[in-house]
Amino acid sequence: MIWHQQRITLAARPRGFHLITRELLGELRGVERIQVGMLHILIQHTSASLTLNENASPDVRGDFEAWFDAVVPESAPFWTHTLEGPDDMPAHIKASVLGPTLTLPLSAGRPLLGTWQGIYLCEHRDHGGPRSLICTAFGEE
Repeated sequence: MIWHQQRITLAARPRGFHLITRELLGELRGVERIQVGMLHILIQHTSASLTLNENASPDVRGDFEAWFDAVVPESAPFWTHTLEGPDDMPAHIKASVLGPTLTLPLSAGRPLLGTWQGIYLCEHRDHGGPRSLICTAFGEE
């Protein structure tokens, strides 16, 4: 059994849904020897999240943003956690809805993603800053 854990820091991005599949896999080391296993990815932040979805059309990313902004509005009169700006509490809600983790099967050292699937960093703040991911891979050689 092989275990590998690595922190990957993503550069700051503007608010939105960003495909990070290539960047993440390009930085990820130690999984190439795993023939059958799992990759667990945790984002260590409460105002950004991860999701797996369509990797081809940029319209999907725009539609995600539009839907979340409509459902979880900024400056709503019922927010009480407002000290960090109008985008902070909505960012926490959005991050909770999507979640902080992904767990993906590994085969021959690569995640088994579907043809049209990509890993998204969902940045819910206007200026969220760099984001840290903890990637834990385990499996059989």
